[in-house]
Amino acid sequence: MEEVKNSSSSKKSGYVWAIVAGFTAALAAISAKLFQLQLVKYGLVIFFNVLMWGCYVNSLKALSSLQATVTNFAINFLTSGLAGFFLFEEALSFKWFAGASLIVVGVLLLSKSSIEKKSHAD
Repeated sequence: MEEVKNSSSSKKSGYVWAIVAGFTAALAAISAKLFQLQLVKYGLVIFFNVLMWGCYVNSLKALSSLQATVTNFAINFLTSGLAGFFLFEEALSFKWFAGASLIVVGVLLLSKSSIEKKSHAD
């Protein structure tokens, strides 16, 4: 029983890491567009990408590579798109929202699937 509880907790933390990885990847893209000073721009892009990779690697410890990658991508896509809309006044078409909805549904389906069970040797 304790093993199932730890596995569930581990999987949840894996999703948290994947979500943070996607968010920090979006922050890298946003900072590249937001800042004019090249040193600041490239420094933040490198910083957020290194942070994203660290979070992504941690997500792989608890999730299958497919689940971690798709979750990371979905959060990155949604955050980048919404930041473009709110920060840079970019237009988002109905197709964008339809695609974003399909991505979210796909991530939810993958999160419920048992494609690959991670085994941990503690």
